[in-house]
Amino acid sequence: MTKYAIYFNQQWVGDHPAEWYQSRVEPSTAVVREIEAAGALVFAGGLVEDRSEAFSADATSGTITITDGPYAETTEYLGGITIVDVPDLETAKMWAGRIAEGCGWPQEVREIK
Repeated sequence: MTKYAIYFNQQWVGDHPAEWYQSRVEPSTAVVREIEAAGALVFAGGLVEDRSEAFSADATSGTITITDGPYAETTEYLGGITIVDVPDLETAKMWAGRIAEGCGWPQEVREIK
């Protein structure tokens, strides 16, 4: 079995009315329930969108420094992640497609080493 991260950047979601977002709740949570029922779910969750609530930890100077806010200012940032443990790449692709369909926005997939 191999673990894959299936994730999206918040900016990929797009701008939609509140009703549209509400319409994505059931389809996206249904996919997570399917992954769990298949025994492949390790973790699934969205991140708080307010990046001011983030903090960073850096020890590259030899001293641990904790700083309020994100580590780097960037135009794109992680919005959510699902970790699956599956037998092959094709299964990871299938779950990524199902998640993209359920959420209504693109997903990216990378193997976890």
